[in-house]
Amino acid sequence: MLVLMELLRGSPDDRGLRTAALLRRSHPFDKELQLAGLLHDIGRLLRLSDGTVTVGVAAEAIRPLLGGRVARLVRLSGALVSVDGGADSDAEAVATLHHARDSAAAADLDAGVLEDWRPLLDLVAAGACRVGPARNALDPLGAPRGSRRSVRGLP
Repeated sequence: MLVLMELLRGSPDDRGLRTAALLRRSHPFDKELQLAGLLHDIGRLLRLSDGTVTVGVAAEAIRPLLGGRVARLVRLSGALVSVDGGADSDAEAVATLHHARDSAAAADLDAGVLEDWRPLLDLVAAGACRVGPARNALDPLGAPRGSRRSVRGLP
């Protein structure tokens, strides 16, 4: 997590912060979407040894830390073509992310500071590291205690 925070601190602008702030307001329960907004431009910060920038490489670099959905949203946020709704269950989230990214470019809002996002990064990272069935964005850590939902394949 420290490496990711240092990488984000090296960003020349706060567009990721503004995008994440807009997503926090419009989708307060979708924590993974908010983090994808924060990290959508990470490909520009992660340069390969030959100087090229690849959003796919950046997405795969964050997958072990933040999970498959955040990585997928970051990868798809760099797509030049729109995502077919039938082909990807996150098509609506990607469209929302694109809209927030475009709005953040023109927005003049106080997006806070990067450290404000550290607790959420830690929360989602903890959820991404848990063993068990895939979690959703509304419940990244699994079912709460006493819940009737099955966890880790248990009835």
